[in-house]
Amino acid sequence: MRSLLAAVGRAKAGPEKDLFEIWAGRLTPPLVLKEVEERRPLPVAERRTREGALLLATLPPGAVVVALDERGGQLSSEAFAERLSAWRDAGNPWAAFLIGGADGHDEAVRRRADLVLSLGAMTWPHMLVRAMLAEQLYRGQCILAGHPYHRS
Repeated sequence: MRSLLAAVGRAKAGPEKDLFEIWAGRLTPPLVLKEVEERRPLPVAERRTREGALLLATLPPGAVVVALDERGGQLSSEAFAERLSAWRDAGNPWAAFLIGGADGHDEAVRRRADLVLSLGAMTWPHMLVRAMLAEQLYRGQCILAGHPYHRS
């Protein structure tokens, strides 16, 4: 199963981008990154709707969709790995992870999501969330392969 990360905003050179690239580079197959942005100065609700449409337009056919959202449920690393395994074993060709803009996800994204996932109760910078997700995908691969990277 391939993994896609679709995110609102463009990463600039710096430590957050470097950290993301370190973890994304360890994944097999490689994590596909698609960045989208709405540059027009729109009212919040209109911008959120437009960003949602841009994110949904990145989805490959047959993708399982995970919306990263502070209002979502939380999973342990082991439970996340189990979820990835179940999706893979069910024949899903893609797992797509969506990171919204500063004002969150449009309701259309939340409705399309097969899972709404929170990385914790704290608020994280969007660029750091990319690295955190890539690390958890790598950790999930290691858990499923019985690799010692994950020690619980």
